[in-house]
Amino acid sequence: MLSARRRAACLAGLAAVLPGALLLGCSPGGPKATTVAPAPSAEQPAAQPGDSPIGISPGGVTTRIDEPAQSTEEQYAQACLSAKEWMDAKGGDPHSLIEPYLKDIQASTQSGRATFMKSWPELSNAEQAAVIIAVQAAADGGC
Repeated sequence: MLSARRRAACLAGLAAVLPGALLLGCSPGGPKATTVAPAPSAEQPAAQPGDSPIGISPGGVTTRIDEPAQSTEEQYAQACLSAKEWMDAKGGDPHSLIEPYLKDIQASTQSGRATFMKSWPELSNAEQAAVIIAVQAAADGGC
């Protein structure tokens, strides 16, 4: 069993690497989902009073959800790999493909590994946030 100090250090380290992402693997005994509130960054500006917790692009695509992300490690990995495969097939700068990819999965009525075997509307806000983070990780080469 991890000591409280070691667990805190592990969580702090993971939070620094994956702000807003699901944290797994810091405790023994299998996957236990833990979430961390998204940290403000250049790509994800801090919400201002009156701002919507959901960021919608001019093209109508949900690109940000200011809610702690929630998924299993397997769901996150599958969503990331699915996005990476799609981006690799399209070619070009993966960061410029984030919004087109999100548009595709949000418009689809089909479920798949990109969306945890659910359609986009079936996902909770926390799950949608996790998908968006996985897509961003795919663009960063983080799968």
